[in-house]
Amino acid sequence: MGRPDPRRHPKEGQAARGVSSGLTLDAGGLIALDRNDRQVIVLLARAAETGSRLTIPAGALAQAIRDPGRQARLARLIRQPSANVAALDRADATQVGRLLAGSGTSDVVDAHVVVCARRSGQAVLTSDPDDLRRLDSSLQLVTV
Repeated sequence: MGRPDPRRHPKEGQAARGVSSGLTLDAGGLIALDRNDRQVIVLLARAAETGSRLTIPAGALAQAIRDPGRQARLARLIRQPSANVAALDRADATQVGRLLAGSGTSDVVDAHVVVCARRSGQAVLTSDPDDLRRLDSSLQLVTV
């Protein structure tokens, strides 16, 4: 069996590399979890097994959460000790603004996802890789 061949299964190869240092989840990744996406469940299980950290930018959480009482998977995720909900504080806001100015884009939440992933050295679990690539073409992405 061995390790996945990223040329044959790029998502699996990306996922295997991304989990080692943890994952940053954008709104698409959080929504996929909420919808019981099997790929996301497996990635988060691998992260838990390896003790990897999860980073959830607060804006991405705001885009995904609507009714925590009915979104049990999402509510459970953000309560885990390995999950860090990253606030958009003054330092991050400044980095986000600079990133948006440099890229000519305007999505504050996407830019904060990129800032958080860069800081933590993590791959991003996303359903929208194109927008994130516009902000940082070198970012490691795991697409769901």
